Amino acid sequence: MIEVKNLTKRYGPTVAVDNVSFNAKAGEVLGFLGPNGAGKTTTMRVLTCYLSADEGNATVDGYDVFDQSVEVRKRIGYLPESAPLYLDMGVIDYLKFIAQVRDIPKSQRQQRTKEVIDICGLESVIQKDVGELSKGFRQRLGLAQSLIHNPPILIMDEPTSGLDPNQIIEIRNLIKEIGKEKMIIFSTHILPEVSATCSRILIINNGKIVANGSPESLAERAKGGEVVDITIRGPAEKIESKLQGLNFVNEFDCVNTVDGLLSYRIASEKGTNAAEELFQLVVQNGWSLTELRQESVSLEDVFRELTGESVNKEVAA
Repeated sequence: MIEVKNLTKRYGPTVAVDNVSFNAKAGEVLGFLGPNGAGKTTTMRVLTCYLSADEGNATVDGYDVFDQSVEVRKRIGYLPESAPLYLDMGVIDYLKFIAQVRDIPKSQRQQRTKEVIDICGLESVIQKDVGELSKGFRQRLGLAQSLIHNPPILIMDEPTSGLDPNQIIEIRNLIKEIGKEKMIIFSTHILPEVSATCSRILIINNGKIVANGSPESLAERAKGGEVVDITIRGPAEKIESKLQGLNFVNEFDCVNTVDGLLSYRIASEKGTNAAEELFQLVVQNGWSLTELRQESVSLEDVFRELTGESVNKEVAA
């Protein structure tokens, strides 16, 4: 439904989007994950016909975003980071106004207004003015305006920005429900958003796509597979010499030393019984073992590896 080829956008000497290419299919919830300034918003603005690109091309549902922008806009619902709301209008009046702007036939406007109110959970605030709404309800109203013309594609830029934890979870659940029927692209720099809602992730950094895949596949490819945390009481030189000699150990770091206890974080090859092998190593050498924990490499590890930045973990997944 969306095809992007070699898209490039510059602001003077700054290359905001650098030769980006990707596809998005019907039924996908595609997450754009990247640090601030990575190029997420600029890419979305090109896809929604808000900006033109300097190079490359993009199509939405078969229509060119540069030459057929009116047709593209008919097929996209767009929720920018700051929802386009008129604070002095009533909630119902605002939605009716958007229905008119979207050229929905007059006979269908009331029905579509009722449907988006139900979808976005606005029943309790329909008698209020937009300016009276909390930020969470304003975001819901912004989502409603993007859905009112029933587009097959929904594009959202930082849809949970500035919301409290409960509001974030509510919007996340809405995205998951809407994603059952529509193709969704949304950008974020908050890791749990993509982990909890996306079927596929694009990681963008410095204007380039640096990773593309499901959350599980991206985690599998990072650092060879798994991480083991182990704490041992024993001679440091001998322990580290033995660790260096293990063929399944990619790398290890001593992360803590307290009262003779040495804590190591070990990156191991995929498909190995690293924890079991390390346990046997400790037993065979007569050392004391106080901790042994194996875990898969996380999406956070992937993000850090590819972008050199920590991810925002405002809400646990």
